Amino acid sequence: MTVAVSSGTGAAYEQAAQALERSLAQALRQDGKTPIFVRVDAQDETAALKSSLPAPPRLYIALGVQACTHLARQTPAALVGAPVLCALLPRQSFEYLLRETGRRAGPDFSALYLNQPLARQLDLIRLALPQARRIGVLVGAGPGAQQMEDQLTELARERGLRLVSARLGTSDPIFPGLKQVLDESDVLLAMADPQIYNSHTIQNILLASFRAKVPMQAFSPAYVRAGALLALYATPEQIGAQVASLVRDALTEQNGRARGLGPPLHTQWFEVSVNAHVARSLGLQLDADDLAERLRRLESKAGQERKSSAPHSDARDRLAQVGVPWGSW
Repeated sequence: MTVAVSSGTGAAYEQAAQALERSLAQALRQDGKTPIFVRVDAQDETAALKSSLPAPPRLYIALGVQACTHLARQTPAALVGAPVLCALLPRQSFEYLLRETGRRAGPDFSALYLNQPLARQLDLIRLALPQARRIGVLVGAGPGAQQMEDQLTELARERGLRLVSARLGTSDPIFPGLKQVLDESDVLLAMADPQIYNSHTIQNILLASFRAKVPMQAFSPAYVRAGALLALYATPEQIGAQVASLVRDALTEQNGRARGLGPPLHTQWFEVSVNAHVARSLGLQLDADDLAERLRRLESKAGQERKSSAPHSDARDRLAQVGVPWGSW
């Protein structure tokens, strides 16, 4: 039995949970198995959670930061030894949780990150805006922000780009840092940081970006509808399908026991959205489907090169490097 623990009842969690249930049932049916799918809220105490289940779970799926945090703080005995796969949470949040709880990512505790890989985000900028060389980023004070900024700086340098960043403390106003970044950048790369990008700030950020003629690449199609030039994201259905693939692989028996989870991964599948009105106002002609296909081809080529350069590495490690779920091959 697989148990999905949700961080809330919002539309994103509900869509992901429904997509996950469909994808998991279809995947396990191929192995002649019928999953029992139980959804519970992260607010439930673990003891109450277990008492409500018809059988001991074989695996937990934590949807969102709150749910992952709740399960990470439980002992293996409280979880009946079942592994935990976290989904719908950013990489920084998962890595912070590892440090906070002392857990280690591995067969018993892993994740499918919500945010897109930094390299993929930069590669989309290069495809959509080949003249852009200065990448503006607002960096918050959350866990892992400094590490993310360092990684982004190095990845940008490898691509002939330069990162222009402004650090914002929890009580700092956004506009001074935003103005500094917009004055020195060719494109604004929005990161999934609720301290900076939220319902209270996004309209003012988009307006300032539009007036400065600095296009924004965002992480949600909702931001494209609100005025961002383009966005890179995974749909709930894509997340659900990949989670199902990882669960199926983890529960596959090898030498008489389940294989367990592999290393944390970013989403393999993704979509691109473009705001045609904003593109026209900037003198650009962009096709979302074409950009997505070119980005997929670029990653496929890079993945083949990495695989050929590491012929003796373990299959899971090779697939993790290119963001491919092991069970899909």
